[in-house]
Amino acid sequence: MIQGPGAGEGDPAYMEPNGQKGQALRSPVWLRVLGVLALIAVLVFLVRNHLAFTLGVVIFVVALLLSVMLHELGHFLTAKKFHMKVTQFFVGFGKTLWSTFRGETEYGVKALPFGGFVKITGMTSMEDVDVADEPRSFRRQPGWQRIIVLGAGSFMHFVLALFLFFVLAMGVGQPSTNQSLPGTNVVSSIAACVPTSEKALKSTDPCPSSSLPRAPAEIAGLKVGDKIISIGGRPVSNWNQLKAALAAQKAGTSVPIVAERDGRDVRFTVDLADVPGHGLPYLGVSYSTVYLRSSFFGALGYAGDQFANTVTSSASAVAKLPAAIPDLFNGNRSKTAAGQVSSVVGVGEVTGDVVQAALPWQDKALVVLYLIASLNIFVGIFNLLPLLPLDGGHLAVVIFERIRYWLARIFHRPDPGLVDMQKLVPVSLLVFVLLVGLGTLLIAADIFNPVHLQV
Repeated sequence: MIQGPGAGEGDPAYMEPNGQKGQALRSPVWLRVLGVLALIAVLVFLVRNHLAFTLGVVIFVVALLLSVMLHELGHFLTAKKFHMKVTQFFVGFGKTLWSTFRGETEYGVKALPFGGFVKITGMTSMEDVDVADEPRSFRRQPGWQRIIVLGAGSFMHFVLALFLFFVLAMGVGQPSTNQSLPGTNVVSSIAACVPTSEKALKSTDPCPSSSLPRAPAEIAGLKVGDKIISIGGRPVSNWNQLKAALAAQKAGTSVPIVAERDGRDVRFTVDLADVPGHGLPYLGVSYSTVYLRSSFFGALGYAGDQFANTVTSSASAVAKLPAAIPDLFNGNRSKTAAGQVSSVVGVGEVTGDVVQAALPWQDKALVVLYLIASLNIFVGIFNLLPLLPLDGGHLAVVIFERIRYWLARIFHRPDPGLVDMQKLVPVSLLVFVLLVGLGTLLIAADIFNPVHLQV
């Protein structure tokens, strides 16, 4: 985001080495304000929740900060590539903790880790620039170069999202529903009871009463992670074979079962139960999901598909915002449009819920990586909206300047020059207030009326 010339006046951290005041491409101000509020909310979470939840929140916060810094790095690298004068690249805001000069650029770290900023000389017509630096100022560069620099921040968000989707597909893998795959015969969970019917077995609460008989697998001593390799003397290497082996037995009979545990075979004698309507003698174990990793090109295709799907869902989320506001504090928020929108606090809490949940590590990695990738796509798109003070607003200004210049050439008129940004300051302030207001409302809703992920 680009800030006006008044921002940072009197603060040495906003002065160029030659004493000239400069402009900065910063993380959006509204994002920094929300970052402070989010930090307060995170502290509340740390006090009231467990270590695993805290770890999830920390993972999200670190990922968010890295995303913001990649955004700034996009502006920095492209500005340097086009030989614009970049005077500062800082991590954080507030008081400078450490800095050093490399050539004409000061690199440093500030006290508040809520993002970062890049300062490029001559961002707008309002800035006073030394005559010697004017040829290298942002405003004197060709329109296409300025457009690339302004769009580079969102581009980095998109690249990071694509990379995370790629890692998700090639490194973690996608869950498969094929029950003939080796490994599906590993016990993922053990039932607490023998359900009264097939309908109860498939319900969300198959064991509503503690008086129900215990599941055969639990009584026999089977554990999560055991790999069942034989039932009634019949070898088993996947879930389909396990069901076929059970089908060959009779409910109410004792059956020998062999399972591999910690590299050794463990033998059990299990009294199979009967669940009316189930069709098989009931053991009381669930199969493990097998995750299939994609090839390099398969992962590229998956990343592209997920990126396109997430762009569509992000656009839908933005469109739902007005309709969602009235339901943010309703008790049934999760069942309304308000349940589909959230602040950084809400996403952080969901990340914590996922890490804390009793899920396989692959499921946790899938959800966390997808959340971070989706957030980057949303932020990248939102930042391109043609609204000042977002980067998209400044892109719109540059495009307007170029259109006005081309029209002037067609009609043989003088170049109108740069847009007077002073006239657009009230618009920037209005958008800023609206963004902070909306963000504060979403954060308040996520604190006092949160939507919890069902895991």
